[in-house]
Amino acid sequence: MEKKTLSPRKIINSFGKLHYSESNQAWGNIILKKEIVDEFPQLKEKRSSFSYEVKFCRDSEEFEKMVKILKKGQVMPLLMFIYQEEKN
Repeated sequence: MEKKTLSPRKIINSFGKLHYSESNQAWGNIILKKEIVDEFPQLKEKRSSFSYEVKFCRDSEEFEKMVKILKKGQVMPLLMFIYQEEKN
């Protein structure tokens, strides 16, 4: 199956929560907020199948190399930051 990259039409800044998955025993469920789904209408296609790719750079030098590769005509990546929240 061929993968087709989805591209947003505008800048999206969205915040959400990670949810614990009992079956995986990990914080592995990411729920996409409405503003993201609105920007990628393909995600509303119930009969379609979607996947994702995560690239993690351990330092800024690795990140700079990856950005140089992306400048060669590929689509812009989705940046995701993971935070551990303080309990009040």
